[in-house]
Amino acid sequence: MAEQEAVSGGEFGGKVAAVTGGASGIGLAVARELARRGADVYALDVAAGPLPAELTALPCDVTDRASAKAAIDAVEERHGRIDVLVNNAGIGAQGTVEDNGDDEWHRVLDVNVTGIARVSAAALPLLRRTAAAPDGTGTAPSGGTAIVNTCSVAATSGLPQRALYSASKGAVLALTRAMAADHIREGVRVNCVNPGTVDTPWIGRLLEAADDPGAERAALEARQPTGRLVTVEEVAAAVCYLAGPWAGATTGTELAVDGGMQGLRLRPAAQD
Repeated sequence: MAEQEAVSGGEFGGKVAAVTGGASGIGLAVARELARRGADVYALDVAAGPLPAELTALPCDVTDRASAKAAIDAVEERHGRIDVLVNNAGIGAQGTVEDNGDDEWHRVLDVNVTGIARVSAAALPLLRRTAAAPDGTGTAPSGGTAIVNTCSVAATSGLPQRALYSASKGAVLALTRAMAADHIREGVRVNCVNPGTVDTPWIGRLLEAADDPGAERAALEARQPTGRLVTVEEVAAAVCYLAGPWAGATTGTELAVDGGMQGLRLRPAAQD
């Protein structure tokens, strides 16, 4: 996607957003797009390096409750509000149920599932207060607040060699729906985005480790009906929709950004 100027007074103008895992990959793309649309954005990451000038880095280890609270407290101290929380931090895993030991199961579930719970629990008091606060005119509610969780097509499709990862993302999908039910009456919407295979540095490392990187990339592209990998910008746009005012009637929903991988069953091209 070509570089674009910030949207002056965009739909997130005056809003504050926090994105976990916001220093790279999908998280960085989400953080940048929220900022482009007017938000003050904090990239919460365990290893945040140099970031674009429009983003503010905050250290955050989602496996540590005190670290999660400290990051949210820092946002509150600077702005007194938070309108959008994107729970994007996550790690991958490969193999069948025979291939990962208990320590790896605990590690992946701790980051991908419990990490969402930790950061959300830290942010919910501030999200509630923001949802109930007057808007800039001082006369009307702000329109509510939003949590968007990064899930995966692995939550809804059986993928080979992804048992642990799929289990973690299936839990994220269930957690998203439960959180939506718990917090809708508090003015907090909760949804998730379900990407297919996204062209990220993590996928790049997997391809580099393959015996035939070119063939492996072609196989990943072929399993998505569009015939290509999903871009980080496409996922970022979906997250912004779910977090934004035009999705005010949307909660407890998963939005697939997977090139048709979940819903379409195409015949081989030669048979079309």
